[in-house]
Amino acid sequence: MSGPGSGAGAGGSRFLYDSFDAAHARIEANERVAEERWNGLDYRLGQIDAALERLERRIWIGVYGVAGFLLAQGAEAVLRAAMR
Repeated sequence: MSGPGSGAGAGGSRFLYDSFDAAHARIEANERVAEERWNGLDYRLGQIDAALERLERRIWIGVYGVAGFLLAQGAEAVLRAAMR
């Protein structure tokens, strides 16, 4: 005989027989929210990391540009001194 007291395995909807655990549902919901926040944080940190790499590349290009300019000025000064 299947009835409300025989459990969820007797047939019918499990929602009619299983007890609803609000605390467990709240914990699961909080865990899902925390996981989504973590994923969002990870995504933003990835974007920040990519932006910092681009900035670093631009800074090194500037440094090499200045070093090249100074070397060119030094080479020009050496050539002018040698031509006198």
